[in-house]
Amino acid sequence: MMSSEPYLSTYTFKNAVDYLFEELEKESPQHFAVRQYAKYKLAAGKTAKSILISCGARLATFDIKEVRDLMSYDEMALDTIGDKKTALFIIISYTDVSFSFIAALMYSQLFNLLCDKADNEYGGRLPVHVRFLLDEFANIGQIPKFDKLIATIRSREISACVILQAQSQLKSIYKDNAETIIGNCDTVLFLGGKEKTTLKDLSESLGKETIYLLNNSVSKGNSPSFSQNTQKLGKELMSIDELSVMDGGKCILQLRGVRPFLSEKYDITKHKNYRYLSDANPKYAFNIEKFVSTKLVIKPDEEYEYFEYDPPDEEMPDEVFDDFGDMPEDLEPI
Repeated sequence: MMSSEPYLSTYTFKNAVDYLFEELEKESPQHFAVRQYAKYKLAAGKTAKSILISCGARLATFDIKEVRDLMSYDEMALDTIGDKKTALFIIISYTDVSFSFIAALMYSQLFNLLCDKADNEYGGRLPVHVRFLLDEFANIGQIPKFDKLIATIRSREISACVILQAQSQLKSIYKDNAETIIGNCDTVLFLGGKEKTTLKDLSESLGKETIYLLNNSVSKGNSPSFSQNTQKLGKELMSIDELSVMDGGKCILQLRGVRPFLSEKYDITKHKNYRYLSDANPKYAFNIEKFVSTKLVIKPDEEYEYFEYDPPDEEMPDEVFDDFGDMPEDLEPI
């Protein structure tokens, strides 16, 4: 039901924000911001104050100038990642989680942009497959609706590799939705560990094997006797204690539709590109300070153009300021 009565005109005391919203209401009475602000103004004094305090606490991070600068403009063009081969590295602190929510927001926005682009421009599938390598997944913050995203992104040429130290980390963040996330992972790779929840779930998922139990019974006396009994039993393929002491050089791979594999871990030092890693050669270590530096470095063999500018000595003519109105009195020409 629509009403022509103004939302914000029934209050006696008005602060600066009230006047701003009144101006917006005159231009667009049904504006979303106007309607939400009108709901806030319905709250009693203490309730409204509590709302403002909660809002201020949640947005306290944006009091930091560097955070505001980071959010002030877009230099990443996230929606273009699925158009061509691109490598994007998101580096956050593992010990300080104060800014983890920024990475979580970025991931959420990236998922939404890529899915929308796949549906609207490429008929449901991106031309270049996008793979998310989510290392230390428990430390990047909670990605909104990730349990629903991981179930729908695969059809759009998007995949996610969730890397955790223990399965309990996932449950501590996503609660009941952790089982949904695990269930939508077609491949599970276990590299070893001692966390009981992970070992128990893995042992159950590996299934059981059939064993034969042979019992021998011997009775001695005046009339000795001997009996033998064979039983068929089921035993866990690998029990919890066997998994906890598994050789560090082995791993277990579970692939949907295939029986699990117990395999040797790949020796990364034998890879042909290992020499390009910082472990093999320190000169390949990534220097974040050098990467974000805006200082231009000219190489000796690089060609460039050199321009020399000699500023005029005379004052700038007044007609330069004609398009900007009169020049302020406290401003002198350059």
